Amino acid sequence: MSEVFAVRRGLLRDRCAAAGSAAALVSRPANVRYLAGGAPLGAVLLLGPAEDVLLCPRAPTGDPAEGRPDEVLRQAVLPVPDADPVVAAADLAASLGAESLAVEEHDLTVARHRAMGSVAPRLRMADLGSAVEQLRIVKDEEEIACLRIAAEITDQALGELLESILVGRTERHLALELERRLVDHGADGPAFATSVATGPNSGQRRHRPSDRRVEEGDFLSVCLGANYRGYRCEIGRTFVIGTTPADWQIELYDLVFAAQRAGREALVPGAAYRDVDHAARHLLDSAGYGEGLAAWTGHGVGLEIDEDPQLAPTAMGKLDACVPVTVEPGVHLPGRGGVRIDDTLVVRPEADGGPELLTITTKELLAL
Repeated sequence: MSEVFAVRRGLLRDRCAAAGSAAALVSRPANVRYLAGGAPLGAVLLLGPAEDVLLCPRAPTGDPAEGRPDEVLRQAVLPVPDADPVVAAADLAASLGAESLAVEEHDLTVARHRAMGSVAPRLRMADLGSAVEQLRIVKDEEEIACLRIAAEITDQALGELLESILVGRTERHLALELERRLVDHGADGPAFATSVATGPNSGQRRHRPSDRRVEEGDFLSVCLGANYRGYRCEIGRTFVIGTTPADWQIELYDLVFAAQRAGREALVPGAAYRDVDHAARHLLDSAGYGEGLAAWTGHGVGLEIDEDPQLAPTAMGKLDACVPVTVEPGVHLPGRGGVRIDDTLVVRPEADGGPELLTITTKELLAL
């Protein structure tokens, strides 16, 4: 893997050189991990004119959740406790003769930026922008393998829950059980806070699990994902509890299912981000549910659960092969209930079978 990280750092170094910066400072944790293999708490990565250094505010603990830093990458633990590695990196870059330093301005506070300038006043600061995030969009097959395992773990956890007795249990209890099952099956932890919404609570798009108990006839809407070796997936499913679904539940479910299928089928290399969103959105809009829809139909996943690209009405750009994304349309009726169907897929050309579905738990409207 050392070669992989070295190549990634080389690509970033080339971009910085083309923009006139001989050094770059990467501080966003996911970006540090992408380039260095691991991101100990608070660590930053300096791509220097002579060598690359991972600066850590304290000695790494070896926690697997932080990854394992590239063995050929020099690690430096700051000698002063609680010192800011960003400031130390600016000082080091200046001492190595760098005249300019590209930094992730979107990740730095004004105070940290000023502190860097105070220790290296002659060092010209430039904005690195989203250069690393752009490199991260297309995944290699090892990254996709991690996502595939994360999806398998997530499917296992959800499948086991669906086989248990649900009536009478609280949303909060079900969410905690799902997260425990993720870890039991090999996840580093949940990819994000697990969402469980029942009955009228499923009509809220951003509902947090409460002490409401599951009742017969409820919609049960669940959204969860596993974090495996830093890579995060997402799945969302909606079921009916304990009885034959009502007509309105079937109609709403069938509509969201059709929208989700349209979005999945639009995932081809070269498709515009906005066109994928439109494929799913226009079905819901035409049925009268346009108001209140989410701002996007899906988004990229990887070292973060919500990363580029965004599949949204005004998004600019086109899909490439080997880009993992979610497709997650939903309709939420406040006070009544709602349906969300969410999958993680990898964009593949038609010659390779089209989009690869990673989350395979059934999308049939089951009565549990």
